Amino acid sequence: MGLQLQPRYLTSSERAKVLEFQEKIHYSARYSDDNFEYRHVILPRNMLKVIPDDYFNPDSNTLRILLEEEWRGLGITQSLGWVHYETHAPEPHILLFKRPKDFDPNRY
Repeated sequence: MGLQLQPRYLTSSERAKVLEFQEKIHYSARYSDDNFEYRHVILPRNMLKVIPDDYFNPDSNTLRILLEEEWRGLGITQSLGWVHYETHAPEPHILLFKRPKDFDPNRY
């Protein structure tokens, strides 16, 4: 599957289903290395059942890399600058995010 440049927005009925889980989304503390700060977001396992099939990578059956509009549409709320860069394959309900350590939201 190639790089997706346009977000695939949820329909209103899809969004209503996923937002039922929004209050159960867990956000890790931030952690960092020399270049990036990271956090992981844990979705309720049952939430995966209501996320549309085209949000998944058909080869691994994990969520594909989501654009910001897509993960925000799932009810994930974070400050500016976070990028979804990986889904933890052994636990497909865990999404990994990063942003530059020197990220300044006032520049955007």
